[in-house]
Amino acid sequence: METLTLKLRGMSCASCARNVEQAISSVSGVDEANVNFGAEQATVKYNPQKTNLEKIQNAVEAAGYSAYSLQEQEMITGEDDAEKAERLAETRSLIRKVVVGAVISIVLIGGSLPAMLGIHLPWIPAWLHNPWFQLVLSAPVQFWCGYRFYINFWKALKRHTATMDTLIALGTSAAYFYSIFATVFPDFFVKEGLMPEVYYESAAVVITLILLGRLFEHRARSQTSQAIRQLIGLQARDARVIRNGREIDVPILEVQVNDVILVRPGEKIPVDGEVIEGASTIDEAMVTGESLPVKKQPGDEVIGATINGAGAFKFRATRVGKDTLLAQIVQLVQQAQGSKAPIQRLADRVTGWFVPVVLAIAITTFIVWFDIMGNPSLALVTTVGVLIIACPCALGLATPTSVMVGTGKGAENGILIKGAESLELAHKIEIIVLDKTGTLTVGKPTVTDFVTVNGTTNGNELKLLQLAAAVERNSEHPLAHAVVNYTQQQQVELLSAQNFEAIAGSGVQGTVSNRSIQIGTQRWMEELGINTNNLQEQKNAWEEQGKTVIWIAVDGEIRGLMGIADALKPSSIAAVRGLQKLGLEVIMLTGDNRPTAEAIASVVGIAKVFAEVRPDQKAAVIQSLQQQQTRRTRNPKSVVAMVGDGINDAPALAQADVGIAIGTGTDVAIAASDITLISGDLQGIATAIQLSRATIRNIRQNLFFAFVYNIAGIPLAAGILFPIFGWLLNPMIAGGAMAFSSVSVVTNALRLRNFQSKAIVS
Repeated sequence: METLTLKLRGMSCASCARNVEQAISSVSGVDEANVNFGAEQATVKYNPQKTNLEKIQNAVEAAGYSAYSLQEQEMITGEDDAEKAERLAETRSLIRKVVVGAVISIVLIGGSLPAMLGIHLPWIPAWLHNPWFQLVLSAPVQFWCGYRFYINFWKALKRHTATMDTLIALGTSAAYFYSIFATVFPDFFVKEGLMPEVYYESAAVVITLILLGRLFEHRARSQTSQAIRQLIGLQARDARVIRNGREIDVPILEVQVNDVILVRPGEKIPVDGEVIEGASTIDEAMVTGESLPVKKQPGDEVIGATINGAGAFKFRATRVGKDTLLAQIVQLVQQAQGSKAPIQRLADRVTGWFVPVVLAIAITTFIVWFDIMGNPSLALVTTVGVLIIACPCALGLATPTSVMVGTGKGAENGILIKGAESLELAHKIEIIVLDKTGTLTVGKPTVTDFVTVNGTTNGNELKLLQLAAAVERNSEHPLAHAVVNYTQQQQVELLSAQNFEAIAGSGVQGTVSNRSIQIGTQRWMEELGINTNNLQEQKNAWEEQGKTVIWIAVDGEIRGLMGIADALKPSSIAAVRGLQKLGLEVIMLTGDNRPTAEAIASVVGIAKVFAEVRPDQKAAVIQSLQQQQTRRTRNPKSVVAMVGDGINDAPALAQADVGIAIGTGTDVAIAASDITLISGDLQGIATAIQLSRATIRNIRQNLFFAFVYNIAGIPLAAGILFPIFGWLLNPMIAGGAMAFSSVSVVTNALRLRNFQSKAIVS
């Protein structure tokens, strides 16, 4: 299967999006198609052996729309000039039509005021309310401003479907052509004892208001994809590449893997790579969400689009074009914005049958009022009102606009949400399972404690460190690296050792400055006949804390102890406390021994620990947690999230309802997850859950407004209050309400752009 992103043209409402989706899904070889009306894009998963881009495009064109593939260059550099020009042209066209429609509508309303109010207004000339004058004046609005409605109505008719434009075209045409009949054949109405009333102003005002609503909606929808454009806009346009000993500036798309690139102070890093010369600090906040600058030196990775600090350095390009981290983030966000949340399926089903049902209601309304009242004018007003006010657009926009803004906001905070389903499910999480190594902890051993028999006077501590590091620097063991790194942090000069020997499972030994050095386990020291009683109490205390203890002997006597542990990340304690304050049950799952696991758990405040769990057993633990009833919601099954960073976490991440990967971990873990924290900061878990809750709350608000609007609006338009209060909904008011319902939904979704993670830790 391959995934294709298409840019769509010609959609005017949510029903159009459903038609396009059905057209693509009907192509043989297409496995899944998701159409995002807000982004005007389709994400298609298909079998390239059975179909291709051309067949999919043909299906879209046969449905009355157009589609073209988003090229790699566009996905990297943003919309091209042609697309930008087309978007601006559409905006200008809408503005022109709204202005023309508004001017003509004002004149028509002025001419119709005497008839509306039933009084003579001497300051309004008679020719203004002449029906022939109104017929001619309203024609440009009906057929030029409303041209698109008729085109889309005809396309839908040929496909045996109906869209929102069907309702608008039928409603305004009914009012307009009824008025023409009353203008040309007034005697027909007079003979029947009826007034030959005309509704030119209603048709014109409805078209104008709907166009005004679409103008606002067009502008607002373009803002929902602002996060994507901001991400793309972060990157540098050019790179200073060193080729054949010369520095040359080339466009970012021409940078090749293994190119050596020079970055000067304050410049943006053009692509991903590895530092080979020089050092600096880099602001990675725009990609990872990490606020503090990160120090970089030879061997460290750099990320494209991040900003260099005061230093200059050279790096070798390792990922360019669509393979850079930023390009992958953009693609993931685009896919997420094009995906569908489960809550959207209800809206899609409603939208699918909504227009046909409205047409049936409109026909029934006309028949009922025509038969009951015997007044074609009353029947026309109610029928037009039903056709105009019934707006499935608000219903269709309710979910995708919120998802677009929510996933974009997540990317801004260094949180990659791979799909709308993950975004929705995250707000239901009740149990969150945290891996220890690399998730709660840094993921590599660090010297946390160091004591000597003789204390720290006269530089004894530093001298002993110097001797220990001289031997350990010859070893490849992770604990040896921890000792050497700790010694370097103390700014102690490293010496050389002779006669180095590593004893498997015991330790290392060697000679430094003619002194015999042994570093290793207590058992080995005792086997060598070295007395370990001096620091026994300290050793026991450290082991209770889950630390690995190594003994240092010089010339056959114990001189010091080192406590080594996988240190906690600075954010771990606050992150766990924050998750608990969100009402979540936090559990640790690790393959480490139980004393170490429980020691770490007690520090961060986790009560429940699964320790000594093999990688192949982790998924089974997640499954068992999913089967238990939750205390908070009493659901028969729990929604469980797993947070991990390693290959051994991948099965558990895939088994969990929501898999959350640490972005600093392995590619396998990230691929198996639903949400990725780019920076590795665990505070991002709480932010992701809060964002999910805010997004779902926003979607529910949108759906509530859309449903309530239609449920209340259609009966009012059908004249349900007329027999009791003699009140009818004017088609002009119906048109205005319909137009601005979509705008209100999109505007409400845009409020998510103000989302900020709440401070949930004291």
